[in-house]
Amino acid sequence: MAQVTAALVKQLRELTGAGVLACKNALVDNDGDIDAAVEELRKKGEATAVKKANRIAAEGIVKVVVRDNTAVMVEVNSETDFVAKNDKFQDFVSAVVDQVFATEATDVEGLMEDKWLADPSKTVREALVALIATIGEKITIRRFVKIVTDGIVVPYIHGGGRIGVIAEANAVDGAEDALKNIAMQVAAMNPQYVSRSDMSDEEVAKLREITVDSALNTPESLPKPILTKLLAKATEDGLWSEADAAAYEEQKNNLNYLFNFLSAEAKTTVAGLAMADKETIAADKIFNGLVEGRVSKQLKEICLLDQVYVKAEDGKQSVAQYLKAVNGDLALKKFVRFEVGEGIEKRQENFAEEVAKQMA
Repeated sequence: MAQVTAALVKQLRELTGAGVLACKNALVDNDGDIDAAVEELRKKGEATAVKKANRIAAEGIVKVVVRDNTAVMVEVNSETDFVAKNDKFQDFVSAVVDQVFATEATDVEGLMEDKWLADPSKTVREALVALIATIGEKITIRRFVKIVTDGIVVPYIHGGGRIGVIAEANAVDGAEDALKNIAMQVAAMNPQYVSRSDMSDEEVAKLREITVDSALNTPESLPKPILTKLLAKATEDGLWSEADAAAYEEQKNNLNYLFNFLSAEAKTTVAGLAMADKETIAADKIFNGLVEGRVSKQLKEICLLDQVYVKAEDGKQSVAQYLKAVNGDLALKKFVRFEVGEGIEKRQENFAEEVAKQMA
């Protein structure tokens, strides 16, 4: 009888997605023959997941639950919205929430190795594989977060589970109602940070670098003194096509409309000149003012406390000002936002092509 090594079990597990014990037993039953073990697992339904490994699971639901001083949020994905509404799928998501409350794991891979609370004879991974075999669609536990606080946490779900938010703050008068509004703000406006102080120096520098390059690559928005020099250089160096040179001569005294008359190639040429002279332009005081203005605008979009509060009656009050008005001691500690399928590239289906392929 061939020796069933840990490496062999690992290999079979990676091939099939089945649990460790199931893989070991299949190898023992088949004298270490991995192909035969795969076939056995498939026959038992344990390896159904392997057939679906290349599918895209970008639908699903987010679920948020708060118990005492602990909040848990999970995202579980499916291939279709139809399955996401299935009772078995939703029961599974609720069970995953229970797992997260109980687990000491800090990531999904660790969670997968836990005993499944609903059936301790299985791991979470094995319970997932069994569900895939039952439903017939790729399902993934994508991510989770658990927040334990000495303050308060407020959950918010939008769109029937499309977006979930947890907001955390210190426990002061008015905090709970205010956090409900803040959680809705986070769901709607999708900030990336609580405040600017949460951004590292490297992140701010990267944002500024991207803003500089973006400005240089859209020369029509550059300050006129800088743009005039770039256009003059393009003319002097003979970089225009005949049509673009004529358009420039006709419109050079009206820079606000010049780029409406230039070809895409001409615009690319001017942008190239700007990027080539990046160091000099970046040192220009007027250009720096433009960049700092754009950076400030972006920070107001991605930093929650700087955003305009969506319920502001004057349309100007910031989130920071709103919180201060509720209670001067109210301090927003953290928020977490999950949106189903964000960052997952969804497959673009063409029904007509699919029908033609089937008929062929």
